[in-house]
Amino acid sequence: MIGLTEKQYIVACERIEELLKVVTNETSENDRRYLELEILSNLVATYEESHNPIETPSLVDVIKLRMYEKGLTQASLAELLGLSPSRISIYLSGKSEPPLGVARNISKMLNIDPTIVLGV
Repeated sequence: MIGLTEKQYIVACERIEELLKVVTNETSENDRRYLELEILSNLVATYEESHNPIETPSLVDVIKLRMYEKGLTQASLAELLGLSPSRISIYLSGKSEPPLGVARNISKMLNIDPTIVLGV
């Protein structure tokens, strides 16, 4: 597949916006606008993956997000996980990573993907 330059990427994004106004779920897959939208979308996706890859979030960021979503403080998180508040503080500051057993518990209790918790 051919790659796009930055200028071509910008033009392709503009054209996709135009096509999205006329291509609907009822548009035939054989319609030239549908095909153009499909091809441009694939080119833009490839460009974005190579130029702006989405990185896996850090464990600290995900824990803080889950704390926010669940309305947890460091103290309530410590209680939930059966740890001391100072231990939670150490993990959240990035000074230390949790051992495997604690990581497993964090994954279960906060519903965090194990690959993020284990840094895989």
